[in-house]
Amino acid sequence: MLPSGQGFESLQAEVIDLIDRLPMLKHSQWIERSLSTVVQMAGEELDRLDWKIISSSLRDMEKAFQMFYPYRHVRKIVIFGSARVSPESAEYLMARDFARAMAQQGFMVITGGGGGIMQAGNEGATAERSFGLNIQLPFEQSSNPFIAGDPKLLNFKYFFTRKLFFLRESDALALFPGGFGTLDEAFECLTLTQTGKFGPAPLVLIDRPGGDYWHDWNYFVQKQLRGRGLISANDRSLYTITDDVNVACEAIGSFYLVYHSCRYVREKLVIRLKTELSEENVDRLNTDFSDIVVTGKIEKTKALPAEAADETFDLPRLTLHFNQRDLGRLYQLIAAINQMGAASPEAAHPEQK
Repeated sequence: MLPSGQGFESLQAEVIDLIDRLPMLKHSQWIERSLSTVVQMAGEELDRLDWKIISSSLRDMEKAFQMFYPYRHVRKIVIFGSARVSPESAEYLMARDFARAMAQQGFMVITGGGGGIMQAGNEGATAERSFGLNIQLPFEQSSNPFIAGDPKLLNFKYFFTRKLFFLRESDALALFPGGFGTLDEAFECLTLTQTGKFGPAPLVLIDRPGGDYWHDWNYFVQKQLRGRGLISANDRSLYTITDDVNVACEAIGSFYLVYHSCRYVREKLVIRLKTELSEENVDRLNTDFSDIVVTGKIEKTKALPAEAADETFDLPRLTLHFNQRDLGRLYQLIAAINQMGAASPEAAHPEQK
């Protein structure tokens, strides 16, 4: 075990000295915190397996950060679905057509890199416009031929780091019918959305024409979860169900017509917009969405001082004290904002961020 007291303080000083000698100091505060955490853990009784998990997960993240960085200004859509559907199935063809349509609009596609729906996504978008986040399993998960060998294919050791990057890098989620894994992904995405840990971002549940997979799923959700008061009626606004590729594409593209992104600055939710809303439209938002504002009202503003280093600094903003509970209503607010400015020139490229 590492020495405590003065000895440990000496190690901390060495960490600070190391940071001072690093070539990139833009994020030195977070580098120092990360290295200090590792030093702190080195002084604790951790097993060899613990350190293997720490080391391998950091390697997973380092490779993923590096791969995605050049594409950080392009919006990406994650496609989930069964690895077992055949290339002749209606679900496969729908996923391929959907990925092709979104790539033609300028979006990029992220899949799990395997077969079935994942393969359809990479085929439709092509390797140039898609990523594969693979994981080695004893069955079903070799890389599909449409992404194999591409530098945007990454093999993860752990499911949890792979899931982290599915959601971290996605600006929209499209789910096709699948097994336990797909349902796990659907509920996890909804859980993180409902609790404000992911998004806001559109979530589209797509089935073959006339299919009832997601309608049956939704029947269960509405009867058992909503019927027992376990979710809110407004949570239905968190997702779209369709069997039409055009509807799915519209649900995603329209989400980013005026809305750009959001973040919290202390207690305020800051909604960044591509174009400024009129005072009349903001008044209408205050009338229609006062129920989710804890105090004050929805206000137009420029970037706050805490956002000085943000790449979105020049974008107009709305701020509100959101109750952080009614996420379904927040999605309805975003839909209203997009309808108010849908004809603006800035809406021409929803795939850019």
